[in-house]
Amino acid sequence: MCRGLESLPTTCLERAKELKALFGSFLQKPDLSIIGHSHKTDKLRSDTLKKNALYGLCLFRAFLVSEFSEENIAFYLACEDYRITKTSSKLSATAKKIYEEYVCSDAPREVNLDHETKAITKKNLDHPSQSCFSLAQEKIYALMEKDCYPRFLKSPTYLEISRQVKSG
Repeated sequence: MCRGLESLPTTCLERAKELKALFGSFLQKPDLSIIGHSHKTDKLRSDTLKKNALYGLCLFRAFLVSEFSEENIAFYLACEDYRITKTSSKLSATAKKIYEEYVCSDAPREVNLDHETKAITKKNLDHPSQSCFSLAQEKIYALMEKDCYPRFLKSPTYLEISRQVKSG
């Protein structure tokens, strides 16, 4: 069960205060997508959106920690990092590490995957590629989308921050 704002790390709370101010002014600005905005404005908006997305990820992750299911987002993000691995020599070692940490039975941070998905993922490790975790990652994403994320949107932490943002 989410324990509210006091359960968040101090850095998240400090960032929440910053974003309250940021969101408040951001939401009141006119649409910058109309003709006449500059490249500098586009970059500023892009940077703001990235910061807000990172903050949202921080809040969602803190919520998952409070729900004892943080391994889901950790696995998802590990797969995203793995997918952009450039060198084939790193693929094998990193794939093995991710598999042992999250996928194999009795893994320290085992994610909730069916037997078939685990078997396919294990077989994919024979010839590691950037997509060898794609099926497992899709399953965990779907789990978060259907279960964790809707609970996060109803959590006191999210509702409080949303209220603060809307009230400006």
